[in-house]
Amino acid sequence: MKVDLGNKVAVVTGGTRGIGLACAERLGASGATVAVVGRQPETVKKGTEIVSKKGKARGYQLDVSDIPAIAPTIERIRKDLGEIDILVCSAGVDLGKPTLAVDITEENWDALHSVNAKGLFFTNQAVAIQSMIPRKNGSIINIGSSVGLVGAPNCMPYNTSKAVVSQITRSEAVEWGKYNVRVNCVAPTWVETDLSKPLLNLPGFIEHELTMIPINRIARLDEIAAAVCFLASDLATMITGIQFPVDGGWTCH
Repeated sequence: MKVDLGNKVAVVTGGTRGIGLACAERLGASGATVAVVGRQPETVKKGTEIVSKKGKARGYQLDVSDIPAIAPTIERIRKDLGEIDILVCSAGVDLGKPTLAVDITEENWDALHSVNAKGLFFTNQAVAIQSMIPRKNGSIINIGSSVGLVGAPNCMPYNTSKAVVSQITRSEAVEWGKYNVRVNCVAPTWVETDLSKPLLNLPGFIEHELTMIPINRIARLDEIAAAVCFLASDLATMITGIQFPVDGGWTCH
């Protein structure tokens, strides 16, 4: 089944690496014009070059934890590329090591929630207000996590920030459905990215985590991107408010 996103404009935050870059590439290859959004100018340039090999792309620098900068950046994207049909919020951070709940600091908590939850919501809001609600059309896909759906130890700020993503998704879907704006969450399990490598490389870590995954392997980036691309497309016009685990069965437990 071919996904055709011709004549659509897609914005991907965290689009310069990992899941975000894979999504940007897949969206571009499917015909969308992609705004590749990232924090660092050098990675934005590199990511945009990669996506441009698959389709049309333009890069934009934005740190989504800088809330006042979000709306002007969205406005600039609309001016450059046209109204926004698809938003993929993939910008995210982690602590980079297992940390017990009793050892979490306020700084740890705020660092993760400011990007993973707060920045994500206000990006959703800016795109909805400026482009999707007025035109009564749009698809928002938030990147959550399987650990936002079930209990998991040793990363309380990350787990809770991703649980917030799930609730943002549900609440926006209810509020914005009357405007034909669909909001969904893709919730992966382990995927090998720059963000996850420090954990996956710990002795015995991946072997332990695989005991929770019935398929007995971690996900590929293209598998996450395929789910995102489907939800972004007109093949999914009756799907909104869902938490879509791409987790090899992790959340079956």
